[in-house]
Amino acid sequence: MLLSACGGDDAGSGSTMAPAVGGGQSVAQEVVSCPSDPGITYICGLMNAEDLLRVGDTGMILTSGMSGENVTGHLYLVNPLDNTWEELVFGANFSQDQDSAMFPNCPGPLDTSNFSAHGLALREIAANQFDLYITSHGAREAIEVFDLDMSEGIAELTWKGCVTLDESIMHNSVAILDDGGFVTTQFMVWADGIASAMSGEPTGGVVAWHPGSEPALIPGSEVAAPNGIVVSDDGRYIYIAAFGSRELVRLDTASDPVAQTSVSLDIALDNVRWGAPGKLITAGGNVEGGGWSVVEVDADTLEVVNLGSFGGDVAMQGVSSALQMNDEIWVGTYNGDHIGYFTRQ
Repeated sequence: MLLSACGGDDAGSGSTMAPAVGGGQSVAQEVVSCPSDPGITYICGLMNAEDLLRVGDTGMILTSGMSGENVTGHLYLVNPLDNTWEELVFGANFSQDQDSAMFPNCPGPLDTSNFSAHGLALREIAANQFDLYITSHGAREAIEVFDLDMSEGIAELTWKGCVTLDESIMHNSVAILDDGGFVTTQFMVWADGIASAMSGEPTGGVVAWHPGSEPALIPGSEVAAPNGIVVSDDGRYIYIAAFGSRELVRLDTASDPVAQTSVSLDIALDNVRWGAPGKLITAGGNVEGGGWSVVEVDADTLEVVNLGSFGGDVAMQGVSSALQMNDEIWVGTYNGDHIGYFTRQ
């Protein structure tokens, strides 16, 4: 079922029918207001869309949906052509079919009543068919793995396995490796809370998993509250958003232990995505002055360019992810009921 909402400098304020939060079908429940701010357009009804991904060449955007008070996890598929969206986990085309050969230690199916879709990673394995990995909390701390098949013009999502992680640690973002393994970031120890992540001291590193092995910390990868993560095409470099120290860190895995190079930013950077060739995009709250910004970082030189900033007076705050779609920058938030987009400045 497709739902939509929009607002912005041209559209004006509006409203839409919002989907049910928690378990159940993605059906219209109530009218929610969609705010309006100059220079940015909103799509409303998507709960806590913390991370955003381009879905190959389909033109679609996938967003996570973190759990929160009275909100369980969600996955949303957005069509930027008309600003419609649909919920995938609670839709008619969701199923579960565990691949026990690939994930023999996964204890069982995804508990759809108690999960949190946090960081996202996609790998195209055939035309319009993808592996989808998600960092998830709730009934278990794990990387949950799905098939996303869009080859027939509809989105069919199948859960197929998991890799359980240290339950004492919040794992934040994930990137898929060529062998089907992954790397994921250890953001913080749950018991220590967010204050530890803000201390500026190393709180965790990068955990790697390869099929047939156990998750293991990469020596030398420790940074202050590692958040977003991406990997270079050749697998040599890992780029991490060090949320606690406000740095983008490049790990060179050709060194043993890995060597770190970093650049300081004026934002509390969250997720990291590839943008234009050789460029990284990250977003987060401004260190000074309130509001938030999206910046582009050259993967080789670490040169920084600002792509857009909005003040603390706009309706969308807590921006945690940015994605470039042609000349538009799409943004998500860890705490809210809408996503937004604006023209690259």
